[in-house]
Amino acid sequence: MYRAVLLAAGLSAFSSATAAKLEIFSWWSGDEAPALRALLRLYQQKYPDVSVNNATVSGGAGTNAKAVLKTRMLGGTPPDSFQAHAGQELIGTWVVANRMEDLSSLFKSEGWTKAFPADVVKLISSKGGIWSVPVNVHRSNVMWYNPAKLRAWGVTVPKTWPEFLTTCTALKAKGVAAPLVVGENWTQQHLWENVMVGTLGADGWNNLWSGKLKFTDPKVVGAFTTFGKVMDCTNKDASGLSWQQASDRIVDGAGAFNIMGDWAAGYFSNTRYLLPNTGFGWTTAPGTEGLFVMLADSFGLPKGAKHRTEAVDWLKLLGSRQGQDTFNPLKGSIAARLDSDIRRYSTYSRSAATDWKKDKIIGSMTHGAVAPESFTSAFGAVIDQFVANKNAQSAAAAAQQLADKAGLGK
Repeated sequence: MYRAVLLAAGLSAFSSATAAKLEIFSWWSGDEAPALRALLRLYQQKYPDVSVNNATVSGGAGTNAKAVLKTRMLGGTPPDSFQAHAGQELIGTWVVANRMEDLSSLFKSEGWTKAFPADVVKLISSKGGIWSVPVNVHRSNVMWYNPAKLRAWGVTVPKTWPEFLTTCTALKAKGVAAPLVVGENWTQQHLWENVMVGTLGADGWNNLWSGKLKFTDPKVVGAFTTFGKVMDCTNKDASGLSWQQASDRIVDGAGAFNIMGDWAAGYFSNTRYLLPNTGFGWTTAPGTEGLFVMLADSFGLPKGAKHRTEAVDWLKLLGSRQGQDTFNPLKGSIAARLDSDIRRYSTYSRSAATDWKKDKIIGSMTHGAVAPESFTSAFGAVIDQFVANKNAQSAAAAAQQLADKAGLGK
């Protein structure tokens, strides 16, 4: 009897120790949590014997999660898979530190090199390896406006930054104090990115991050000067506004334009209850027609993951059409795959998905695609200083120092 009890206890302990598990680490909470839960439900339908730990660290737009992740990665206790912005945010931090597994064989076996656009595969690749699976795509280069207010003011959507500055002057003459509404520092970096892309073009933007084009080049200094003129069209209380509050001013008619990622479409539709093309309108940021400035949430496979098999199954789900079409309509993003069922998506998302298939794809700096975190974490101070003094030469020199320190182009 006593031996039977011991044996049963031993078997129970053995079963518990060897049960299939999976730990997913992300910062998806609040409005984004339902999309993640839908993915996790789909995973557990496919793998019902796996116990899933949804290790979400909320707050700080991922800043809090990244701090916890750093402690775990450096401490040798990585999660089985974790969220990171696709591109240099992951590559420049954890791939260069030799902490991630190469996923090239998984991409080949799953057919992902053809399912994802070639520009995206290039963005998540480095030194002969592919390092993460993008589960979604957001667009950075979107300009939002209130169609009724533009008609009332008698202005049209500007196509270039020089046209925008002319429109800005016209709106100010009509009593619109802040034709372009911005918020806190990161939204100003987001605007800077769009001025740069719209001025330098895709090749110039890419060359900036490969080291082929220096920040001190006259073309880049000139783009900084344009950015300064654009900032003269913005609200004076920007530093105290969230991106949602900046978006509210477009809806309320206090400003004409706002440049923000396409998560704003979800805010306009689901929080402000506005109809697309009526309550809110959109176009590409000036000078960026035919370009899709992207950011993507992705997951990789850390070396030393305790439940590697389950983590690989998770990555397979993320990269699948079913997984992406389950997640993205709830997230307000579009699928990274080219074969998604766009009938499941919103009016805005269907237009973005159409552009995704035909536009030139380039990566966002502000959201981790083309620059390592060592650059992006310090660049906000450069923008703050520039907004204060509008010294383009000084800002360009400071940015180049950051680029050299981050090893861009090496």
